[in-house]
Amino acid sequence: MMFRNYLKTAWRNIRKNKVFSFINILGLTIGITVCMMIYLFIMNEFSMDNFHKNGNNIYRVMRNFKHDGKSSAVAYLSGQYAPALLNDFNGEIKKAVRVIQNDNLVTVGDRSFHEKRVLDVDTDFFNLFTFPLIDGNPATVLKEPGNVVLTEATAKKYFGSKENAMGKMIMFDKELPLKVAGIAKDVPSNSNLVFDIVVPIENYKDDGIMTTWINNGLYTYIELDNHTTQAQLEKQLPAFMEKYMGSDMRKFGFNFSLTLTPLKDIYFENTSFDNLKHGDKTVVYIFLSIAVLILLIACINFMNLSTIRAADRSKEVGLRKVLGAFRSSLIWQFIGESVLLVTISCLASVCLLMLVMPWYNQLLGYSLTVSWNALPIWLFLIGTIVLVGFLAGSYPAFVLSAFPPVQALKGKLRLGKGGSTFRQVLVVIQFSISVFLIVGTIVITRQMNYVKNKQLGYNKEQTVLVPIDNNDIFNNKNVFKADLQNESQIQSVSLMSGAPGGFFDSYTFDVEGHHERMNANTEFADFEFVKTLGLKIIAGRDFSSQFPTDSTNAVLINKTAATKFGWSPEQAIGKWLQNAVRDSAKRYVVGVVADFNFQSLKENINALVISPTMDRRVALIKLRPGNIQEGLNLVKDEYAKAAPGYPLEYKFLDQQFDEMYKKDIRQQTILSVFAALAIFVACLGLFGLASFTATKRFKEIGVRKVLGSSVREIVILLSKDLLKPVIIATCIAMPVGYWAMNKWLQNFAYKTSVSGWVFLLAALITFLIALLTVSLKAMKAARANPVKSLRTE
Repeated sequence: MMFRNYLKTAWRNIRKNKVFSFINILGLTIGITVCMMIYLFIMNEFSMDNFHKNGNNIYRVMRNFKHDGKSSAVAYLSGQYAPALLNDFNGEIKKAVRVIQNDNLVTVGDRSFHEKRVLDVDTDFFNLFTFPLIDGNPATVLKEPGNVVLTEATAKKYFGSKENAMGKMIMFDKELPLKVAGIAKDVPSNSNLVFDIVVPIENYKDDGIMTTWINNGLYTYIELDNHTTQAQLEKQLPAFMEKYMGSDMRKFGFNFSLTLTPLKDIYFENTSFDNLKHGDKTVVYIFLSIAVLILLIACINFMNLSTIRAADRSKEVGLRKVLGAFRSSLIWQFIGESVLLVTISCLASVCLLMLVMPWYNQLLGYSLTVSWNALPIWLFLIGTIVLVGFLAGSYPAFVLSAFPPVQALKGKLRLGKGGSTFRQVLVVIQFSISVFLIVGTIVITRQMNYVKNKQLGYNKEQTVLVPIDNNDIFNNKNVFKADLQNESQIQSVSLMSGAPGGFFDSYTFDVEGHHERMNANTEFADFEFVKTLGLKIIAGRDFSSQFPTDSTNAVLINKTAATKFGWSPEQAIGKWLQNAVRDSAKRYVVGVVADFNFQSLKENINALVISPTMDRRVALIKLRPGNIQEGLNLVKDEYAKAAPGYPLEYKFLDQQFDEMYKKDIRQQTILSVFAALAIFVACLGLFGLASFTATKRFKEIGVRKVLGSSVREIVILLSKDLLKPVIIATCIAMPVGYWAMNKWLQNFAYKTSVSGWVFLLAALITFLIALLTVSLKAMKAARANPVKSLRTE
């Protein structure tokens, strides 16, 4: 009965004070929605790969080496490692599975698909990993080289339904027929390994990465026996490497070691040369911080508005106390009202979440699934109601319940200076958070604009990048290049191992004048490389067909390489160096190119050796200015001739470079949206405070107007006290913002500065928004007819 009365009273108060209730509910709804969005994201991030039954015993074998004094780890190994590990550590390693990421042309009847999520794996793949099969036996489904496993979505795409797919034939790369022997459930979003098609690795047993120890190109996963620890096995790996790779390492100047990475740690591991999906704990913590800050702002609104309404409810409190209500009963009543408001906000936030999920998934780059029957979701909602309800409602409840009943009934209650100071402190916290987020948004936006507009040392405009990723285009690459160069719309074409912004090999070199081998990145490219990218030769000459020996004994180097090897650009000309793995004889430097950013701007420019050695993985096509579409149509036509049946997949070089900063651009977008939400919620609270101030000083404003005060004077009077905390907040947030953004900028080798105007702009934005919010209410109060406020006197 008592609970029902409390509920009725709470509901009446919400309906009676519609403006305050709306501000509270809207602020809390935004705060809780942001928290739920981030909770779903964090749940997904930290649940990565936790669905594998034997996940605690599964590790990926990593190859470690030192490059210019820095330790690096790569995930790629040769196909020779897995059988050797199983043989040498029999009883300690239960399973070893090799995985190659591939993309293939799949032909189904008269339809062709370029599938980019293909895994070539050992037969134990579905026994090691828990990817459930809808059809097929995990132990035998990959035993026959001619079998293939499709995911449910892929089976539907090819054959209309998974039932129709079993036993059907598909063709790989126009030469390998495969029979559908299994259907796997679609890979969940919290899997590091993703695939649409799984093929037995036995089909590629004769490839170089499968037969040669120094050819690395696949991942190796192992399952340890329950009685073997990671440390125990890692102690034995140096002897393993000496046994199988000792002579090769001494011959080629390598110094590799092996380590194990637990399956559940791979996702957050920042590994070089790894094409798997990876997360960033920094981004997770940024998300988490923003969620807490925005919810904190919403809670502060609630506490402020509930406390300033205390005077209005003083008679109610006094009457209840006279009628025998205990203070504890009053506390629980007001906390109950708080919990009811939070519950309404939670329900509203669930609806809002469903509306924003498509946008949120697009922002993240993958789909988060909201499972409403999942226990963690309900625990989160209940926890939010209890925690926020109690935290936000506790201070107002204790203030309200402490009113002396005699003063309360006389209506002479005043909140006192202490209450006013506390409210101002809360406003300072709110706007400190808002200013901090605005500073972060401005700095990240400036840095990303700097990255986009920085001169990179090469011309990336109107340059099309076409991957050489199938046998047809690889075999016909020279014809493809020659035919394009004969077209007037094409300025130049170059075939190379990696375009700027992509992958660059790293090798050791014997260098003239140095006893120890030296490391450098390497570009294997044809004679048109410099011309197509518009690079500048600062010493010597470019490769030239007029010098027939350039193909076999010439190299170009960049300025950084010359400096690293101890030469000026002019001194470098005529010096020799030799790739310890790829060259059978010395090559001589014929030219030095000016430094250009061939990697991310987060990294300093490394030494680069450009060699004509044959290794072509990408075609770079420079279109003439003018009709870009006509040039693209020519590229499509020539590609169709060179690789019939394969769809042309291209991108422009400037897009390739921008893709490297996807994560940072995502952070920029997230911070911009959440900064706007934070300041909106903070201004909701400020509007509520302004409303309260105007109401309480209603008669004072009437008297001042009668005595001759202007509207402007009254607006200034009402605004100045409310804007003081905003100014204090700005002063607090600036040094914190400066420190945080300087730390973030350390991720970039090339960065903009954190200028003073950034903080002035953030302060101005915050102040103007706060001023507008307060002035709207102040203007309304100042323009009111003084007769209305004075007629009761």
